Amino acid sequence: MRTAISLFTRDLRVHDSPVLRQAAEADRVVPLFVFDEQVLSSRFNRPNRMAFLLDCLRDLDRSLRDLGGKLVIRRGDPVAEVAELVDSQHATEVHIARDVSTRALTREQELHHALTERDCSLHVHDAVITAQPPGRVVPVGNDHFAVFTPFFRRWAEFPLRPVLAPPRAIRLPSGIRTSRLPARSKLCAGDVSPRLPSGGERSARDRVRQWFDAGIGEYSEGHDDLAGDATSRLSPYLHFGCISPVELIEQCGPSEAERDFVRQLAWREFHHQVLAARPACSHRDYRPRQDRWRHDPQALQAWRDGRTGIPIVDAGMRQLAWEGWMHNRARLITASFLTKTLHLDWRLGAQHFLDLLVDGDIANNNMNWQWVAGTGTDTRPNRVLNPMRQAARYDPNGDYVRKYVPELSGLPVRALHEPHRISADELADRGYPAPIVDVDEANARFRQSRGKL
Repeated sequence: MRTAISLFTRDLRVHDSPVLRQAAEADRVVPLFVFDEQVLSSRFNRPNRMAFLLDCLRDLDRSLRDLGGKLVIRRGDPVAEVAELVDSQHATEVHIARDVSTRALTREQELHHALTERDCSLHVHDAVITAQPPGRVVPVGNDHFAVFTPFFRRWAEFPLRPVLAPPRAIRLPSGIRTSRLPARSKLCAGDVSPRLPSGGERSARDRVRQWFDAGIGEYSEGHDDLAGDATSRLSPYLHFGCISPVELIEQCGPSEAERDFVRQLAWREFHHQVLAARPACSHRDYRPRQDRWRHDPQALQAWRDGRTGIPIVDAGMRQLAWEGWMHNRARLITASFLTKTLHLDWRLGAQHFLDLLVDGDIANNNMNWQWVAGTGTDTRPNRVLNPMRQAARYDPNGDYVRKYVPELSGLPVRALHEPHRISADELADRGYPAPIVDVDEANARFRQSRGKL
């Protein structure tokens, strides 16, 4: 009798799951998730993502039970836990999705070694976490594209694999031991953002239906509108694999809005292929600029707390703390302010985002931070986003600022866009700080430091 293990990582779904679908072709299958002690003890283990992950696992277990199975939970070293199950259940194959993080690559290598010793095959599935596997879309003479537009043109030429239905049934080995999902407090200390979305494949599919029924038509015109928020908000579900990027792309038609949405999905894939080719760029400059980053703990804390005195920046940072998510335009504005106005190291900002973002992953978070800092793939590395101009363009009525910075409600829009026009006394009365920096002067210093007067 053939027994397979389906090792879930960042593919927490039963629809369009190559890992689960192929494993379920065996006579018996063990759907397995391991709480990796190495991850649990790292700074990547943060309350928002853990709360969302537990939602995802509860939902996955429910879906597997509907198919006749259940999710087997373990805690420890994933390789050791898989090896124990291979031995105890006489499994002959293990299935897992390919990923690009350093931890994922190490896990794959260790699994291959451990399973080879046990005469058990390891099947690593592509196009599960991304629609095209990193390493497939490459230019002639190089191992990755360093500029998005040519990558996107080439990426769009590749056919997608077929969308897969869930397995008809999951047949567990008899007597398989599992554990109950632990409480979040047992896995990660700290508070969860008050407005964190609920996780899981069912929530993801509900959001996808709403998006294609009523949201996507406004995407081209409204995706940068901070107050309107015409974005899909699907990024947390993509990060945890609650929805398949292949399925999303397949649902998109020929309209301009749908093409623009696919282009944004491709940005996610672009960063994954860069990191797959250059793993060290998770923490090292992709293109060093000889920056001499400032050391200013007070400015860094003001930025983290959303108390820089620059309303649009503070609104973005408070949205992050409140929701565990931030509008993409606000991510660009707040990141540019930290790296190019305050001239603080992008790694400080990337870590704070990873501390709070429910969709935070190394590829998209850190490579986007490098893009904004000018140390990444941006073809205009010295561009600076002036936050006041950004506010006037993308929050013209001040509604986004008023929502997240209520101290400034009642002020005219001009004051929100030009905070230096608000008197120090009025700011003090409202409990809001004066700007911690003269933006124009600070931006000029940054350009000078990069040799661009």
